[in-house]
Amino acid sequence: MQVLSDWFRRHFSDPQVMVLAMSVAAIVAVVLLLGEMLLPVLASIVIAYLLEGFVLLLERHGWPRLLAVIVVFLLFLLFVGSVLVGVLPLVYRQVSDLVQQLPQMLARGQHLLMALPERYPELVSAGQIDAAMDAMRREVVGYGQTLVSVSLSSLVGVITLLVYLILMPLLVFFFLKDKRLILRWFERFLPRHRGIAGTVWRDVDRQLSNYVRGKFWEILICWAASFVTFSAFGLNYTMLLALLVGLSVIIPYIGASVVTVPVLLIAWFQWGWGAQFLWLTVAYLVIQALDGNVLVPLLFSEVVNLHPVAIIVAILVFGGIWGFWGVFFAIPLATVVKAILSAWPQPAEAPVAAPAGGAHPDAVHRAADGG
Repeated sequence: MQVLSDWFRRHFSDPQVMVLAMSVAAIVAVVLLLGEMLLPVLASIVIAYLLEGFVLLLERHGWPRLLAVIVVFLLFLLFVGSVLVGVLPLVYRQVSDLVQQLPQMLARGQHLLMALPERYPELVSAGQIDAAMDAMRREVVGYGQTLVSVSLSSLVGVITLLVYLILMPLLVFFFLKDKRLILRWFERFLPRHRGIAGTVWRDVDRQLSNYVRGKFWEILICWAASFVTFSAFGLNYTMLLALLVGLSVIIPYIGASVVTVPVLLIAWFQWGWGAQFLWLTVAYLVIQALDGNVLVPLLFSEVVNLHPVAIIVAILVFGGIWGFWGVFFAIPLATVVKAILSAWPQPAEAPVAAPAGGAHPDAVHRAADGG
């Protein structure tokens, strides 16, 4: 108990540290207990972070904040409306076409799998192929049942979507318009001596805003580059695959690996092992390489770099806690954790006691070393 008491006294004796710890505990408790109910609010905060950069840009050019907020908000609504009207119907049609073509693709894949035991009898047996095909059929049946359940609950989903489409724009507008008022209201409930918490908040605010805006531009650029490339090659389901490539950048490393599978499979089913398949693969890998080595350093130069191991651990931990949204917000949450750990004061080390006789510790060491 004495060890725990000493550790607690070293790390939490500062009142500012206690303020920071209680603030973090309160935020975590609210997200864990009310996360699902507050999901539109949290999503609106993310969108407001995205748009705040454009508002500040107009303010630096002399625009009044209210006018800047109105202009940016209207442009945001125009962008969302363009996506809903121009992109989603096309993606829906391509998903429908893919579902209709899926049995033919599975039949072709089954034919190729059944030929493997004849070509490589020492590696693959007919029993293993039959077991794999049975597993694939069960998975397809499971997906079909899932689609049926989704279709049965589609009315509830449509109503929820309509509520979100009404609530979220309103929340985004008021978060932008009354940002300073909302922050001052929250500050009323915090103690005056909150220097460390204020430092963490400023660091997190800067990091998250840069991350959200950078990730938005990365999604758009990868989406557009993939769409142009796939269209030039004449790949089927161009918009759907390009959208998947754009959204895959949300989850570093894992997203790119996962989305590569459908891109290459659809290209292979369309062209087989031909030159066009090879060149498309090369072009796709070039896009991924440019994203990781050129685009990311340019967009996220002001964001604190996280080690790849820290990113993967954050995806696993927060994804296990909050599912999809935990994976979605894994990098910002890891940035918050790093900012807290960086601002947390380190306990002072105890001074080295002088030996008997008043000799300086360095002199004792020199004498022991023979000089």
